[in-house]
Amino acid sequence: MRVLVTGGAGYIGSVITDQLIDDGHAVVVYDNLSKGHADAVAREATFVEADLTSGDTLRATLVEHRIDAVIHMAASSLVGESMTAPGRYYTNNVVSSLRLLDALVQTNVRMLVFSSTAAVYGEPARQPITETDPTSPSNTYGETKLAVERAMHWYHHAHAIRYASLRYFNAAGATSRRGERHDPETHLIPLVLRAAQDARFPITVFGNDYPTRDGTCVRDYVHVSDLARAHVLALEALARKDIAEPIFNLGCGEGYTVQEVIDAAKKVTGREIPVKAGPRRPGDPAVLIASSERIKSVLGWNAQASSLETIVGSAWRWETTFSQSGNANHKGTRVHGAGADAV
Repeated sequence: MRVLVTGGAGYIGSVITDQLIDDGHAVVVYDNLSKGHADAVAREATFVEADLTSGDTLRATLVEHRIDAVIHMAASSLVGESMTAPGRYYTNNVVSSLRLLDALVQTNVRMLVFSSTAAVYGEPARQPITETDPTSPSNTYGETKLAVERAMHWYHHAHAIRYASLRYFNAAGATSRRGERHDPETHLIPLVLRAAQDARFPITVFGNDYPTRDGTCVRDYVHVSDLARAHVLALEALARKDIAEPIFNLGCGEGYTVQEVIDAAKKVTGREIPVKAGPRRPGDPAVLIASSERIKSVLGWNAQASSLETIVGSAWRWETTFSQSGNANHKGTRVHGAGADAV
């Protein structure tokens, strides 16, 4: 297939692009580089630097490259920022997605895989969370992702767009080619590894009195390569018209505490990690774990690289090699447009 990946210059988007190319698909990456990196785009991909709100550029890209399907990764994704700048999140996440959906209708592209989030569940009453549990976002970020899911439902009914929405829990780890390069960095594992490299940057543990096995929060982590494979499986199922229920959780079904992540990082790096105790953050649930039974049964997906030691080990190799040396490898075709955020 010929696949457009919005936000394909970002952390997860670049890994998905690599997976698509490895599986024989032709890929066009569409990204405005506000958060992504041009050197994270695979050599074999065509790169269009443009924004989703640039309707003419978007439609021209879909037509010129004869796109069959879209994987939509472009979004703003910082929970805290979403609460202080809700307008930006509605514009980047909802308005831009509606522009994309309209462009798909206008160019007769009928397959869409969407990057959603566990934040749509808010603070769930039970664990593990299933796709049929109530959605009640507790922040603007989750609300905007849920709004796009609802829009896709109605575009499906009105325009026969086939879609799958993958609700991520915590993407983590690195491949041999790609890793996390967020600015600012807010994810636990790269922050812990940064503390291992430099004692001037201790990791702050927000709350150590939760009702968990060691008092720190429990979260469900999935390796970014496992996550990328789930997107390709969803795309192939859409092509076969083989998805009856389009919503899928994407986690591992088990969780690790913040302290267990720190302990794993100590083991992997062989270094002490400076830690500071901080207060609980408002709205942080004690436990967030996914039930991924649906994606396993419907798409045949299974986590293959998502043990905690594998995730942390892969991220550490990235931190100590590629991120320090640059990893500037993009030689592909670049097309300039009006200037999509990368997850």
